[in-house]
Amino acid sequence: MTTMQNCVAEWHFTSRKSYADPFHDVELDVIVTDPDGAEHRVPAFWAGGATWRVRYSPAKIGKHTWCTACSDETDPGLHGATGVLDVMPYDGDNPLFRHGSLRPNVGGGCLEHADGTPFFWLGDTWWMGLCKRLEWPGEFRELTADRVRKGFTVVQIVAGLYPDMPAFDERGANEAGYPWEAEFARINPAWFDMADLRIDYLVRNGLTPCIVGCWGYYLKWLGVPKMKQHWRYLVARWGAYPVVWCLAGEGSMPYYLSKTPDEDREFQKQGWTEIARYVRRIDPSRRPITIHPSTSARDTVADPGVLDFDMLQTGHGDRRSLPNTVRLVTRARNTKPRMPVIEGEVCYEGIGGQCREEVQRLMFWACFLSGAQGFTYGANGIWQVNRREQPYGASPHGMAWGHTPWDEAARLPGGRQLGLARRLLERFRWWKFESHPEWVAPHWTAEDYLLPYAGGIPGEVRIIYWFCMWGMPEVREIEADASYRSFLFNPVDGSETDLGAVDPDAGGTWRLPISRPPIYQDWVLVLERAAP
Repeated sequence: MTTMQNCVAEWHFTSRKSYADPFHDVELDVIVTDPDGAEHRVPAFWAGGATWRVRYSPAKIGKHTWCTACSDETDPGLHGATGVLDVMPYDGDNPLFRHGSLRPNVGGGCLEHADGTPFFWLGDTWWMGLCKRLEWPGEFRELTADRVRKGFTVVQIVAGLYPDMPAFDERGANEAGYPWEAEFARINPAWFDMADLRIDYLVRNGLTPCIVGCWGYYLKWLGVPKMKQHWRYLVARWGAYPVVWCLAGEGSMPYYLSKTPDEDREFQKQGWTEIARYVRRIDPSRRPITIHPSTSARDTVADPGVLDFDMLQTGHGDRRSLPNTVRLVTRARNTKPRMPVIEGEVCYEGIGGQCREEVQRLMFWACFLSGAQGFTYGANGIWQVNRREQPYGASPHGMAWGHTPWDEAARLPGGRQLGLARRLLERFRWWKFESHPEWVAPHWTAEDYLLPYAGGIPGEVRIIYWFCMWGMPEVREIEADASYRSFLFNPVDGSETDLGAVDPDAGGTWRLPISRPPIYQDWVLVLERAAP
């Protein structure tokens, strides 16, 4: 068998014995030895009937040998099979395969590919995107194409055990039902067959799935042992793909109608810490791990050392959420051990009839210029997959979050504008950016978070963002030996206005050559090192 580096190879095995309950009765691994002699124990998954499958993503070029190891050593169909996998260099243009899987940067910087290429996390939120209300293939492909065109790189998506509903709610089914049989008796492989089509399609289109195992309160319903079975199945099904693991959504949040919320919260916090260690142990591909929080991922587990990056959720209160957002980003960047910081949920566009496109831009730039290395957008209507003829409806607490249809929500302007922001940042070494509020006056403080933000790389690039000021800010502390050119970037349409060379006074302060912005809105000022 032959495959390409970082691509998925798959083997099928058929049991020669009959099992009353194969999902629980049998556990199968495939031990792969790579060309350097390192062994990788890859979990297989029950595919239904008498069939097991294993997926492996080879990071090394050359000959890989493998053998099966079954918990029932007397089954010749599952135990002791051997083979060879020849791995060739990848010759395509998909960055997820060309650069390799993701990992945290050494020292707590951004996420990066295996070859060291920095990864720009611009996420989109499709929590319920694996349900049949987003029809496969047409609608799912339509939304994928739209997000690729706008510049997204990540899709946050839940593996069937969804938020804002009780277990086995009809709204969460896909074409094959639910991911588990009734009363969580066993996995339903047919559900995952349909989910496979969607996950594979995201990857083939260059989007990294951030797989959210379930919503956090499911841990109480399944219990830790069964949740480990759930996560083993996810690792076996999708761990060979270039994915990111998110243990749970709202990891420590109790079920909306819980009678014992404090007890549940502590149980979930301890339980997800144990699950994180388990996923780390069984995942041979070592995909990055986080957990979606109510505030910060670090606060959602008992030991932050089980995480590879910190994910934040900072509010849905329009610009009123800005103070909490900046405080949490700043705290996360200054907490040790350092790890990448991703804003994972803030101000879904359109939620509550507010959080419109200017708030999307405000949150994005405030996060990046305060030290975040990634940002996830969300459109109210997409995350819960509203349809015109079938709005999602009420959550267990009795309130609906809004009825905007998913296809209408996909056209909201904020998503496109964040793609423009990403393209601007990628002109520079954005992964080296640090927050420098002192570079601009006035600048944000705890008394006024709507004042300008600044960050960049000394002597190389400065980016300053301000929100609807009547006048222009001053740029300060310009290096005496630096030579910059400057331009205004319009974050609404991506147009640029050249402002010429930067000529600071003797104290390093530069006053822009215009007294007011061209339009009364938010703006981005860029100072970049002038060409020699």
